[in-house]
Amino acid sequence: MVESPVNTKMSPWPNEAWGSRTFLMGILNITPDSFSDGGEFSSVQKGVQHALDMVAAGADFIDVGAESTRPGAVEVPAEEEWLRLEPVLSALRDSVDVPISVDTYKAEVAEKALSAGAAIANDIGGLQMDERMAEVIASAGAGAVVMHNSRNQDVTGDIISSICVFFEESLRRADRAGISRDRIVLDPGIGFGKSVEENLTILRSIDRLRSFGYPLLLGASRKSVIGMTLDLPVDQRLEGTLATTVAGIAGGVDVVRVHDVEANLRASRMSDAIFRNE
Repeated sequence: MVESPVNTKMSPWPNEAWGSRTFLMGILNITPDSFSDGGEFSSVQKGVQHALDMVAAGADFIDVGAESTRPGAVEVPAEEEWLRLEPVLSALRDSVDVPISVDTYKAEVAEKALSAGAAIANDIGGLQMDERMAEVIASAGAGAVVMHNSRNQDVTGDIISSICVFFEESLRRADRAGISRDRIVLDPGIGFGKSVEENLTILRSIDRLRSFGYPLLLGASRKSVIGMTLDLPVDQRLEGTLATTVAGIAGGVDVVRVHDVEANLRASRMSDAIFRNE
């Protein structure tokens, strides 16, 4: 297991101990082409109001994304991504009292966002798509969501073993850059180049990733594994999402990244009562 130096800056993650309860990360997409709610919150006013609504509903973090990462989405240049992100981030910084996460795999965008008030970089590339990402996070003393991504990766063996190999490399990069252990959360990356069966395997076997000793984040909200399993469109996947939340908590997940905060809060509190208070 990789050891990292201690960072004396205040942690962007909760003051409460990991494992005490499930934490909720509310999704704020400010993209015109997100798979779930593209364009719905792209204006600054609508984006900030939605963030405030999610915080009122119980979100512990707000995760802001300005580029769709759905399969087939057109890549957005860093300059355009920042033009979308900056005004919303500036407004959120003065409006919400929870940590803000920026969903980007570009170090250039992460660097600007962390300087402008974001506390966490949520990297779908797991520190492996942009060579500077780990350095940027370390320099900012920021939190890092390190996500596994099967796109353009060779999957060897079963999916959990493949994720473990990927995380080992990501954690080596984090260690070299100086990201301290208390900044890192691991995300197995539901979707992102995985088949339906591989996603289901992750959901039923996520407890195997606890061996790394880091908090785990699950981001399955409204994703295609739910739609394909239940044969339902995006706007009818709430119950399926709640099932993944419960399964994740049973497997030891610490954070769930969701669109529907209130419903997932209720599901997580009930699940916490069952699985965390034995």
